[in-house]
Amino acid sequence: MIKEAIILAGGMGKRLKGVIGDDIPKPMAPVNDRPFLEYLLTYLDRWGVSRVIMATGYKHEVIEKYFGNHYKDMEIVYSVEDEPLGTGGAVKKALEFVKGQNVYVVNGDTYFDANLWKLANFHKAKEVDVCIALRKMGDTSRFGTVKIDQDNRIIEFIEKGTQTGMGFINGGTYIINSKTFLDLKLPNKFSLEIDYFEKYYKKQRIFGVRCYSFFLDIGIPEDYEEATNAFEGLLI
Repeated sequence: MIKEAIILAGGMGKRLKGVIGDDIPKPMAPVNDRPFLEYLLTYLDRWGVSRVIMATGYKHEVIEKYFGNHYKDMEIVYSVEDEPLGTGGAVKKALEFVKGQNVYVVNGDTYFDANLWKLANFHKAKEVDVCIALRKMGDTSRFGTVKIDQDNRIIEFIEKGTQTGMGFINGGTYIINSKTFLDLKLPNKFSLEIDYFEKYYKKQRIFGVRCYSFFLDIGIPEDYEEATNAFEGLLI
């Protein structure tokens, strides 16, 4: 099983600044007196992750001071950006600290209660380069949507704002094969979603797994406020 995960925790949270202020990075936004990141770490711990690479940037020292190098039984390693590298550049830099060939990657501002063992088993059985957890949404207007074929291979990414109604979105939870990712020799600064997934899904084996579990993106104030009730009693 996969024991390592990268958390993309470098976000500034511009849309949340009016709610959480300028002194903390977005993944440290408080929810019921706990930082959002703590819920993510608890989730990863539940699925057997024992080593986390925290890809940080803005106000990284706030995260380091709060968590240090361990959370529960998990080791925490920090991959710090000196300048914003985009989601793809953050993953590329963080892979320098990954020991195994395959690694979970999760967004630091999204809680998606996807079954990571299901993803890992699919990833291994299909021998894919990237496995993306897809979340079914009743209203996809805020998100880009993803289409897959009968084999679960991704066949199209549809741009955000061009489709409404029900569909599957990229849930921000992945398994990435570090070797096939690094073999592309992508630049140090790029978007994981636009410059990797959307450009290489026809060339690499990029598949989606449909998930229906709890999903919350705290990127906008309305959803952040919803987290207070949604996460009540969630930590153990």
